[in-house]
Amino acid sequence: MTTDDAPQRLADVRERIARAEQLAKRPAGATSLIAVSKTHEAPQITPLIAAGQRVFGENRVQEAQAKWPALREATPDIELHLVGQLQSNKAADAVALFDAIHSVDRLSLVTALARAMERQDRRPACFVQVDIGDEPQKGGVAVPELPALLAEARSADLPVVGLMCVPPFDLEAAPWFALLAKLADDHGLPGLSMGMSGDYETAVTLGATHVRVGTALFGAR
Repeated sequence: MTTDDAPQRLADVRERIARAEQLAKRPAGATSLIAVSKTHEAPQITPLIAAGQRVFGENRVQEAQAKWPALREATPDIELHLVGQLQSNKAADAVALFDAIHSVDRLSLVTALARAMERQDRRPACFVQVDIGDEPQKGGVAVPELPALLAEARSADLPVVGLMCVPPFDLEAAPWFALLAKLADDHGLPGLSMGMSGDYETAVTLGATHVRVGTALFGAR
């Protein structure tokens, strides 16, 4: 893929999202497309910005710090989401840079984020990541521990807007997305960050409010 293809790739993904929304009888535009730009540099990102994409996702705080300040100076209305794991000692940097954090998964991180938000008077939206498939190697709070973590996050006045998951890669994603949607509904959370390049249409039909798409937009890394 070349950067010249970026507008067409973006149009294709948006069209597929719109079709999935229509299929599920959801309102048009109910799903926010996060273009996951991890490992891609400005020359690969700017064509998508030029084509109208404004919401981007990064996996690492340091990588985002290196490339996004200049890009955002040129295009101030960009919204930046942290979609990768976050170390507690990077919480302050994350709060300073990102508009949303999708990987809140433990009490120490809740505490660090709450402290950083109070100090900086800046409150990025937070998604609690759920280890939906009980895979210890992945980030996320275990399903049985979710109520307690949400209670701690709310007690710390964290702006929790939804849940996030990464289903087991070798299994059909739909049941996991349906489970996350039920958990979010049970806890009164409107946001569902789920679905990536291989399964975002399924996620949209099951209620995703945010899909995290990298390869379909940027090509294989």
